[in-house]
Amino acid sequence: MHGFKLFDRFKSTQVHALSPQDSNPCSRGKLSKCKFTNIGSVAQALLPCGLPTTELLEPSIDSYLKPLDYVESLAEIYRRLNTCSQTYKSLLCIEQFSILRGLGDPKLLRRCLCAARQYAIDVHSKVVLSAWLRYERRGDEFIGVSSKDCSGYILECPMAAMVSGFHSNSIYDHCQCGQDNLEAVDNQILMGNEGSSLEEDSDVSFCIGDELVRCVRFKIASLSSPFRAMLYGSFVESRRDKIDFSKVGISVKGMRAVQVYSRTRRVDLFCPEIVLELLSFANRFCCEELKSVCDAHLASLVCGIEDALILIDHGLEERANLLVASCLQVFLRELPNSLYNHKVMGVFCNSEARERLAMLGHASFLLYYFLSQVAMEENMASNAAVMLLEGLEEFATEKWQKALALHQLGCIMLERKEYKGAQFYFEAAVKEGHVYSLTGVARTKYKQGQQYSAFRLMNSLIFKYKPVGWMYQERSLYGVGQEKIMDSNTATELDPTLSFPYKFRAVLKVEEKQIRAAITEIDKIISFKLSPDCLELRAWFFIALEDFESALRDIRALLTLEPKYMMFHGRVSGDHLVELLSHRVRQWSLADSWMQLYDHWSSVDDIGSLAVIHQMLSNDPAKSLLWFRQSLLLLRLNCQKAAMRCLRLARNHTSSMHERLIYEGWLLFDSGHREEALSRAEKSISIQRSFEAFFLMAYTLADTNLDPESSSTVIQLLEEALRCPSDGLRKGQALNNLGSIYVDCGKLDQAADCYMNALNIKHTRAHQGLARVYHLKNQRKAAFDEMTKLIEKAHSSASAYEKRSEYCDREKAKDDLNMATQLDPLRTYPYRYRAAVLMDDQKETEALEELTKAIAFKPELQMLHLRAAFYESMGDKTSALQDCEAALCLDQNHTDTLDLYNRTQDQATRSI
Repeated sequence: MHGFKLFDRFKSTQVHALSPQDSNPCSRGKLSKCKFTNIGSVAQALLPCGLPTTELLEPSIDSYLKPLDYVESLAEIYRRLNTCSQTYKSLLCIEQFSILRGLGDPKLLRRCLCAARQYAIDVHSKVVLSAWLRYERRGDEFIGVSSKDCSGYILECPMAAMVSGFHSNSIYDHCQCGQDNLEAVDNQILMGNEGSSLEEDSDVSFCIGDELVRCVRFKIASLSSPFRAMLYGSFVESRRDKIDFSKVGISVKGMRAVQVYSRTRRVDLFCPEIVLELLSFANRFCCEELKSVCDAHLASLVCGIEDALILIDHGLEERANLLVASCLQVFLRELPNSLYNHKVMGVFCNSEARERLAMLGHASFLLYYFLSQVAMEENMASNAAVMLLEGLEEFATEKWQKALALHQLGCIMLERKEYKGAQFYFEAAVKEGHVYSLTGVARTKYKQGQQYSAFRLMNSLIFKYKPVGWMYQERSLYGVGQEKIMDSNTATELDPTLSFPYKFRAVLKVEEKQIRAAITEIDKIISFKLSPDCLELRAWFFIALEDFESALRDIRALLTLEPKYMMFHGRVSGDHLVELLSHRVRQWSLADSWMQLYDHWSSVDDIGSLAVIHQMLSNDPAKSLLWFRQSLLLLRLNCQKAAMRCLRLARNHTSSMHERLIYEGWLLFDSGHREEALSRAEKSISIQRSFEAFFLMAYTLADTNLDPESSSTVIQLLEEALRCPSDGLRKGQALNNLGSIYVDCGKLDQAADCYMNALNIKHTRAHQGLARVYHLKNQRKAAFDEMTKLIEKAHSSASAYEKRSEYCDREKAKDDLNMATQLDPLRTYPYRYRAAVLMDDQKETEALEELTKAIAFKPELQMLHLRAAFYESMGDKTSALQDCEAALCLDQNHTDTLDLYNRTQDQATRSI
């Protein structure tokens, strides 16, 4: 209970409210207080604010829901998904999405959105979710693609979203957009035919001013009950041949259109202005069929923002559901650009417009959830974000929805330095059951000079609940002296993925004039979790050491992740700093750059490779090949969104159709459309045989459980790829993949040849494949030595230590796996191995603890499954079921977990 030692210190010292972010012109953002620390004059010129200090270094408060116990929350979601009604399932998938956001897995989040779209029933939900899915894959960034263009699948199809009801067909099925329409009818001929039969059929006329519109009485009567009563009931009009419609509010052209519609049941013959008149007429005379046809036709005419802005008012006025949905669809599919259109924002933020949307069922928590997330991504402190989150709060009905809206409003107010407002919202979120919002309450108290109160709040939280890393991280902000350091260290022990403690310790070493030790500290997290803020901090340190080449490397890598990143508290653009540093390092020619890339790639130095490619792109930004290479590196670094952005840029910049098809194929593959990816590769090959097209086909086919025939096909494709021109970097990868397929087929000699050929062109990762071959040949020592070579060569070696552990005795394996965990605590195999060893040694409690400490910061499927199996073997059915449910919430089709879950349920039922 060392935290209580701080109380006396706080009581004896007056705590003043001081925010250097407000008073120091150098300050902005999280690294908020700066000074120079004996750095050279050149470094001083490049560091306009000096180096950061620990005094006001702050962790960010996550703006999403963060449960105290992820396993419990995930298990509950799974149980509810299995028992809820069909109508509620879609919204429950959105709740699942909200809980899983904290895990940071884009594919898992997309799967939740896809499931929500699958179960959506009403048009409004389908429109919002289809647009959200399109936004998540940044469909707006494709050149030559409009907001209403269809991807070819029901999932994002704008037309499929306009059809109400639940459909059993998969959202991954092809939609109808590409199919040929029926032959269009010539409007003039049709109108001529109607005119020719007018005289002989008409038996009633409608007078509008001096004009007569002749109609067929029973056809007009069939439009609605009011017309039937007027023309065939007891009204005087039923006995008249001429009826005065001058004061009804319809024009002559409009009435003629009514007459044509009564005969043809079509409105596509008329201009939009006439259809709008028909819509108003249909509402006035309760012509439901006419209204539906007008609504659907007008909805089909909305193509862009201007169309939508004009037509949405008519849709709201006439309560035309589909028309309003179509206008909303355009606004949403144009995000984020539509956020900057004040007229569009008026539709969502104006209270009267919001009320009109709600009356039609087009204002919902789901809509404002999507809008507010986009606004926060664009600018966390913007007025638009505030107004949209207020809409989110207004339409929140469940506790989790209210907690989310209130917590995010607190985050935005904190970003805007409106601390009293932020405290109000955070406290309200806590009342709705979101305990994590207490960090926001503590932070706002701290910002208002109440450091003792903030510390006491976090201290009580630690003692009340099972401690987790973020609790100690937050308390470290309000502590002093050694206790601050102890809390920072405890936070890392409980959750090694939190970046703030590493940054704090690094900056602390800078204050102690140990800049190289600071770099070593920040390297610990950069090695397994690449983030712009940590790269920026390390670049500061390198500049202070006047190691400008390393600083430039880090800034270039940073800009690969966030191209518009602002350095030094938002004062200097990253691009500008690159320009300044470039004058202080050697300039590389194109040939030199390729050699540099080859060296970094061969030594598995992904950050160095990113920097080299960034430099090459600055000289040739339209080089699609380089954008593609950058995407491959980013995928390897688990930077999914940045990788997909680079792939889109590769697709946009290429002038070659066969290359464009390849990049589109990779994008389709990443979104789960393997057949379409294969189709793109085949089309590319039909235009021009290329390495990348064959490689794409082979990779896509290999991404399934291969049977002997499929394996043979993949081998042939990779051999074809190797016959095509390419550089050593890609050919090394192809040889490595080919070796892997040969191993799976039991052809070890051929596999060894492939790996040796890959190593001859410096594809360092082939050491791992060759080690596997030696192991399968019972040459364990050779396998171990091969992995040792990889460890010696690779800049990033956590995976190599993990793999080498398979080729040595238990004690050495434990050492290697401990090293793997130290280098990359996110790798789950070491925890599972150590737990299994402990379980074999009948140390059940220790085995559970080994898994539990990792699951606390990374609730991963395999670890949850293993712990569930341990619980089952120990007879703890309740805990086993909960872990199974949490695992199935991550992947409902995981066969082993489903088997374990069903078996445990049966056992629990029999024991009752």
